[in-house]
Amino acid sequence: MRRTLVLAYYFPPLGGAGVQRTVKLLKYLPAHGYAATVVTAPEHTGVDWAPPDPAQSDELPADTEVIRARPPAGGAVVPADRSRADKLLDRPGAFARWWVEAAAEAGIPPARSSDVLYATMSPFESAEAARRIAAATGIPWVADLRDPWALDEWTVYPSALHRIRDERRMARLLSTATTVVMNTEEARREVARRFPALASRLEVVTNGFDAGDLAVPPEPRTDDRVRVVYAGYSHVEEGLRHRRARRLRELRGAAAPGLDILARSHVFLLEAVRKLAAEDPEAGGRLEVHLAGASPTGATDPFVVERGYLPHRDAVALMRSADVLFLPMHDVAAGRRVRTVPGKTYEYLASGRPILAALPDGDARDLLAGLPGVRLCAPTDVEGIAAALRELAAGAPAPTRVPEIAARFERRVLAGRLAEIFDRAAAGRSAAAAA
Repeated sequence: MRRTLVLAYYFPPLGGAGVQRTVKLLKYLPAHGYAATVVTAPEHTGVDWAPPDPAQSDELPADTEVIRARPPAGGAVVPADRSRADKLLDRPGAFARWWVEAAAEAGIPPARSSDVLYATMSPFESAEAARRIAAATGIPWVADLRDPWALDEWTVYPSALHRIRDERRMARLLSTATTVVMNTEEARREVARRFPALASRLEVVTNGFDAGDLAVPPEPRTDDRVRVVYAGYSHVEEGLRHRRARRLRELRGAAAPGLDILARSHVFLLEAVRKLAAEDPEAGGRLEVHLAGASPTGATDPFVVERGYLPHRDAVALMRSADVLFLPMHDVAAGRRVRTVPGKTYEYLASGRPILAALPDGDARDLLAGLPGVRLCAPTDVEGIAAALRELAAGAPAPTRVPEIAARFERRVLAGRLAEIFDRAAAGRSAAAAA
């Protein structure tokens, strides 16, 4: 059994999509020959967008060793802890200074007896910590980008210069990695285009679903409403702030053209239900929207049921009880493609429930286009969302399963792909040592 040293800031008892990716891959890596030592943050991080989900720990193999980095001297700091001056001057904030030092300090000793280092990001400061560990020990390291760092159209910078500097930082640090893993093909293509020197090191391991999770029975129901479920973090406040500053941000090159963060929320879904209720009270009256996420949405409509943050098991049970699953994404300018796919896309797909997807062009839309039971529209298309809901309220048939599509994204399969990447990295190290 080989051993991988895992650098993961987001880890149980925290919850969220990033935690699930790491935990699920670790769950199935032993079947492919790898045990894990994990270097992670202290248990109490104060990260409000990743609420506790301690049950995630139950998924870890028994031989997983967890090392907690020393806590910061001044109390908890989180990735958002960066002063305005630090942002404007593009210098490391309190979190970056602490996490890089603490993670490297905790990671160097176990790296000496590990075969490969796997750093899952964000936070992207983990790349610097991984570089230091690799430089000190000679261990090959694999960078896993859950989001495409400086090439993520979602990210808003103080200026175009800040974005350029972050792109250079990204290229410099990833050049020290043996392999760079992206989680969408679109992101891989863009990294290869922007940083040709990295092209030969790029691999894709998508997000996915665990078939065992979907064995959870649906949440019991006694109603006859049409249940619309949106399970995801709400970006309403952030989206409204961006809309107010969007033109100025675009003019100074701080934001991607056409970026609309508000679309990645429940806002346009609720507008569509209100529209439908006004035009067709009978159809609108049959709808019930369940919102499950990491923050209160502030919705006051009588057809809205606020569920708050749910542990993953409960979120899956809610999804499986849905008559339709709502999948929104942020919008971008016409002619552009987004470089991410929401993690929940794969669980939605594997659940076999109908999906109403409000998506821009990109891998997520390509994946779902043409599948039975999937209705696609643009991210802010209230008319299109309302039309799809009208069909559902009228009793449109449920879809059939599409296992031949979903099976490609099963976590066991994805763990096998990651293990192959580890094997190549470890073999390269052995060959170099022999030479």
